[in-house]
Amino acid sequence: MMAEIVGGKVLVVSDLETTLEAAVGGGPGVIVIGGTGSIAYGRDANGRTARAGGWGLAISDEGSGEWIGRAAVSSVLSAKDAGEDPPLLAEILKLWKVSTLDELVRHANASPTPDFASLFPSVLKAAEAAEASALKVLRAAGMALAGLVNNVIGRLFPDSRDVPVAMSGGVFRQSELVRKVFYNEVVAAHPEAVVQLEVVDPVEGALALARKPQK
Repeated sequence: MMAEIVGGKVLVVSDLETTLEAAVGGGPGVIVIGGTGSIAYGRDANGRTARAGGWGLAISDEGSGEWIGRAAVSSVLSAKDAGEDPPLLAEILKLWKVSTLDELVRHANASPTPDFASLFPSVLKAAEAAEASALKVLRAAGMALAGLVNNVIGRLFPDSRDVPVAMSGGVFRQSELVRKVFYNEVVAAHPEAVVQLEVVDPVEGALALARKPQK
């Protein structure tokens, strides 16, 4: 379809490749994408690649927007079980247009599955107000995303000296707390890795790949 629309050669690649290109060009490194889903991907100096996570919303995608939404619902329900009344609960009820806890539970367990990622802005808002349940969820997201990267580093870079690590995706872009926890966890596990502080834009990688001469 693309060949019918544009002239010249068409190169079809995944967002993993465009993000890695944006982060390190053709060199070695590891990237992690935290968006609606999540995945980590890396390439060593010999061109070997490895991935971690990204196995689908139902069973994986740790630290993603969808995962954060699910964790937020679970967190507020646990808080209610403990006799608390977290403000985040009211935000979730309002967003999903339900009025009672029972309606929330039915909606969360409905088929097809509701859009848990739509709750991410509400979690961010609650975290800005220092709500404990939201802060806990975002910290857990940062740790989960770091775990994906640490798995890839361990497989590709036994000596993690100077290995570039980059973040990408809306979760990282919108949550300073997730970025901070992620950075600290990766550096704690691999002190000699070089974790980039800026969130990478995969579009830059797509443009860079498009500029390269194709064989």
